[in-house]
Amino acid sequence: MARTSVVGPRLRYWFDNTMTRGTPALIGWLSLVCLGLVVPVSALLVRADTGRSGTPRSQLGEIWKNVSSTLKLGGAVGAPAFVLLSILLALVGLFFASTLVGLIAAGVNRKIMDLRRGRSVVLEDQHTVLLGWSEQVYPVIRQLVEANVNKRRAAVAVLADKDKAEMEDLIRVRVPNTRNTRVICRTGSPVDPADIQRVNPRGARAVIVLTPGVEDGDADIVKTLLAVTRSPGMQEGPRHVLAAVQNVRNRDAARLAAGAGACVLSIDDVAARLIVQTCRQPGLSVVYMDLLTFEGNEFYLTAEPGLTGRTYGDALLSYATSSVVGLRRADGALELNPPSTSLIHEGDEIVAISQDDDTIVLCDRPWTVDRTAIVTSAPPARRPERTLMLGWNRRAATVIAELDQYVAEGSVIDVVARETEVARTLTSVPLERGALTASFRTGDVTEPDVLRGLDLPSYDRVIVLSDDADGTMGLRADNRTLVTLLQLRGIADGTGRALPVVAELSDDRNRALAPISERDDFIVSDKLISLLMTQVSENRGLADLFEHLFRAQGSEVYLKPARDYVAAEREVNFYTVVESARLQGHSAIGYRRLSEAARPPEYGIHLNPDKAERLRFTEGDSVIVVADG
Repeated sequence: MARTSVVGPRLRYWFDNTMTRGTPALIGWLSLVCLGLVVPVSALLVRADTGRSGTPRSQLGEIWKNVSSTLKLGGAVGAPAFVLLSILLALVGLFFASTLVGLIAAGVNRKIMDLRRGRSVVLEDQHTVLLGWSEQVYPVIRQLVEANVNKRRAAVAVLADKDKAEMEDLIRVRVPNTRNTRVICRTGSPVDPADIQRVNPRGARAVIVLTPGVEDGDADIVKTLLAVTRSPGMQEGPRHVLAAVQNVRNRDAARLAAGAGACVLSIDDVAARLIVQTCRQPGLSVVYMDLLTFEGNEFYLTAEPGLTGRTYGDALLSYATSSVVGLRRADGALELNPPSTSLIHEGDEIVAISQDDDTIVLCDRPWTVDRTAIVTSAPPARRPERTLMLGWNRRAATVIAELDQYVAEGSVIDVVARETEVARTLTSVPLERGALTASFRTGDVTEPDVLRGLDLPSYDRVIVLSDDADGTMGLRADNRTLVTLLQLRGIADGTGRALPVVAELSDDRNRALAPISERDDFIVSDKLISLLMTQVSENRGLADLFEHLFRAQGSEVYLKPARDYVAAEREVNFYTVVESARLQGHSAIGYRRLSEAARPPEYGIHLNPDKAERLRFTEGDSVIVVADG
């Protein structure tokens, strides 16, 4: 028994050693196995043929014929020299035939592997190119699919330093239905001009550089933009290239690398502006989400010869299913919510919100305005405001500087965070107007005792930032944000006063988990930037429009009390609301129902309603307008 246990491993070890000698050993073992099977079976076939008789010599000849026909060795019978020469000739033919088959199979396999590795060149034209890989790829592709619904052929080409098959599998899981849009993945380095050529950037309608999901990703974005500008054929003329850096300090370098015609956004800058606007206008984030996605209403620029010579005020009431918000002059200058007396000249374009570009049509049916329901109210007196900021990250200083552009003199913002260096940072925040005074308090905002000691009812609003004090921007930071929101909700329920809260999240999927009320808002900066870049990629004229909307100066989107425009509990059509807003210098684009404010996915927001729709506003309802605040 012991000897058997030793012999077995030795035989396996000897067999393994012979296999390591390469092709000759493999051929030898294969020949032995074939002979060990074919010769006995051939002998049995001859013995089983009862109708055949003969001498042992003739039977050996029949066995040889069976073996040779099976192994393709010719099967000649005769003198030993003749048989050996026929075997040699058959082996030579077998060697060349098998070699030829092997070469063909190897070539085909190599080509298949190259295709699977994504090394071939994309020959699409007027497609959208995505360079890099991050969580942004999914919302961008999803929105491009929606934008391409009306196109017969559409394509999106993705180039990333990642396995082609893996990219295709991940996209298939997160974006299962691409409809009529082909998603083509190629493997290569986005910072290598030669690799970028695989996705044909010269023939693309837009090139989007995705933001890496790492802290120092701005350097990669700058290198990718340099690689794009140095790709063959990309040096001449303006390029429709889009990118978003994380830190506003790197935006100028990225714009220099991208060259003329490119659009480079700053995630921190845009997110900070949206946080400030949203904390003062509950529900505003939902409005922007609707305007930035292709599933609902979005901005369009369209020429309307029928309005030439008429005023902007006339244009506001000329469309039943589109909402006019501005004009783009023939020289390219954008006027958002201009005076209603502004004339529309030849070559000017209408800036409108609509379901699609083919729904922007002049109304051909009569409409009425109930002027007896129009209300004119005086603007509310400005007073100092108190804002509470919970948490700290690199965007916090920009949020404070932006908030200073809006608030009245004597306003206060109190910051509570774990990082003690915040106090020193606050003293260096550039406050242009100086209307805001900032103070700091150390504390963990997930602790209920810390929050209870803040006198929450004394604040007008609360801003909850993704806390990166320990370098955990992302899912872990979202976990802290959700815990903070739960604590705030519990305290608010105890005091009976619901504070407007705007919270910053990194992952949009966490929004469904967040405890919300009708006065809460969420800013998912990465998703908003992805949607923004997709909109601009489809219409480069929108870059200036969003720049106007997101800055403190000029007109932007507001949610104002409906009672400031029409009488409460009075049934009116939306034409009446638009006319009342026009008389106040505003452009009405929708309304919000307070009773539906906590109901997803619209959260009470109704953008671009049919102006013939009959409405009855109650206390707490809002009208959404574009106005100079």
